[in-house]
Amino acid sequence: MTHASPRPRLLITAPFDPAATARLAELFDVETVEPSMEGASLARPQLADRLAVADAVVCEVDQVDQAALDAAPALKFVVTCRASPVNVDLPACTRRGIPVATTPARNAEITADLAFTLILSAVRRTGAAERWMRDGNWRADDVFEPYARFRGIGLGGRTLGILGGGAIGRRVMRRALGFGMNVLVHDPFLAPGALGDDAEIVGLDDLMGRSDVITVHVPLNDSTVGLVGAREIALMRPDAYLVNAGRAAVVDEEALMAALREKRIGGAGLDVFWTEPPPADSELFRLDNVTLTPHIGGASDDVVTEHSRIAERALRAWAVGEEPAAVANAGPLAAG
Repeated sequence: MTHASPRPRLLITAPFDPAATARLAELFDVETVEPSMEGASLARPQLADRLAVADAVVCEVDQVDQAALDAAPALKFVVTCRASPVNVDLPACTRRGIPVATTPARNAEITADLAFTLILSAVRRTGAAERWMRDGNWRADDVFEPYARFRGIGLGGRTLGILGGGAIGRRVMRRALGFGMNVLVHDPFLAPGALGDDAEIVGLDDLMGRSDVITVHVPLNDSTVGLVGAREIALMRPDAYLVNAGRAAVVDEEALMAALREKRIGGAGLDVFWTEPPPADSELFRLDNVTLTPHIGGASDDVVTEHSRIAERALRAWAVGEEPAAVANAGPLAAG
């Protein structure tokens, strides 16, 4: 592989592990900039000089759009610190012969942690109990009131239904097994027995009807939008819980809100919402059978460490002419 300079120039605009940056400096002339969360194009004035000479770019929220490509004539490789290249104009990069690598499962462990936090909080009603206590409702004249008010269920021996048996779903499965739960998984891409004795692979209706807790971990695409609708929610047991730390649109909003409002299910735990943030007058804030967190599934420095590790590995492979893992548009590599 040939480059315009003795060592390829690397521009990093994503949050990145300093130790990984130092190691990459052995192969690249590295420029780092303060990460921006605005989701703007890389083609902005303050980056113009760096972008114009960059051979490779690592980004997370910044957009690699047509304007950015036009401003980066030397660009030959892009790494987006996302599971899918949602911030990259993939067709435009492909036309330019620029491979785009991703960082799959970068937040799988931490998102599985958050999903299980919501499961525990929903079934034990810890969010409602904390609000009640902070509001000064625990009185000495009825010290046992919270014991009666916030009765929940344990997880041991219960059944967890996991929608999606990918990286996050499998990690949630491992956590559930540690709690002594039985696990059902619905994933049309998994063959029967694919998870061995750890989980039973079942159809969607079977999972909805048999589970004490259902957790959503399918990717968002045309086949999964509204996957859990009114019909599916009607199959849930009246004491079952629905947890969604995946994608809001997988669950039909009106159907879930009606079930919660009418207390046709035990409750829900939500980290993702159909409008983010939910409006201040959202009914969600008034329902006592919902546990809410503000889309923090991937909010951890551990995610930065992990995506830096994956990105570093991809950059090292590219720098020596090898094929990086998780390239979203393999055509440019084949052509090169």
